Amino acid sequence: MAQHPVFWTFRRCPYAMRARLALVSAGIKVELREILLRDKPQAFLDTSASRTVPALRTNDQVLDESLDIMIWALEQNDPQQLLDMPKKGWELISTNDGPFKDALDHTKYATRYPDLDEEVERQKAATYLTVLDQKLDGQVWLFGDRPTIADLAMLPFVRQFANIDRVWFDAQPWPDLIRWLDRFLASDIFGQIMHKYEPWSEGDVPIWFGTSDAVSDL
Repeated sequence: MAQHPVFWTFRRCPYAMRARLALVSAGIKVELREILLRDKPQAFLDTSASRTVPALRTNDQVLDESLDIMIWALEQNDPQQLLDMPKKGWELISTNDGPFKDALDHTKYATRYPDLDEEVERQKAATYLTVLDQKLDGQVWLFGDRPTIADLAMLPFVRQFANIDRVWFDAQPWPDLIRWLDRFLASDIFGQIMHKYEPWSEGDVPIWFGTSDAVSDL
């Protein structure tokens, strides 16, 4: 008998956040299992080869890369046509997941990288965000008047960077980027994916996640 997919997540992880965004956008019902990164349950470790969130177990496969989960979900159902975007969108995601995420980590967790200059790393990230601000000039989303998978894939990371020092972030000359982020933070879908759940334990009653009308407010 077919079962609903099991989705392992951690609330504040930007990779898990974007996977949750895609699941809600696709309206796919999953059993959500919140974990603590410092105390990962054995069932999760048995599921995810990478031992990182998010991880999604379906009837016939395990996906433990967030972008793969996003694509899988939207290939099942994509009412907003989020996958319909120019090739440039995939290039933006690749930059987000590579050099921008590196600079973000080097800034947010500067004490872990004593050989790097925190301010230099922050400016590397800022250079990338300036490009995004220019891309958003005169439009609501990265590619026009509707969101794409690029918006959903990147917004959690821009949020994470902004939260390092929101006063500094808001003082930068990127008004369109700030509006893009703040609109997302005020949305119903953001509120839904950031709901707090207790960490999962063996034998818990399932928590169902993924079906909502919240996508209409993006």
